[in-house]
Amino acid sequence: MIEPAFLRLLVCPSTREPLREATAAELAALNAAIAAGGVRNRSGAQVSAPVTAGLVPQSGAALYPIQDDIPILLTGEAIPLPGHP
Repeated sequence: MIEPAFLRLLVCPSTREPLREATAAELAALNAAIAAGGVRNRSGAQVSAPVTAGLVPQSGAALYPIQDDIPILLTGEAIPLPGHP
């Protein structure tokens, strides 16, 4: 879990929208898609490991993974969420 005061400072690096923590439903849908294969991040790299936490912009279009309690806010590392281009 991200400290709320810290989370209020974070924005999507590509759209500048505020970020929120991914819901359990979003993580479950993404991990089901990863398990089925074919999920790629915005830089085109295959995503094969389940995602345990992430941050999502208001649009809900992508997820920025959180690894070792560190948000990875690089545009190329964003993973499009199922149902969004």
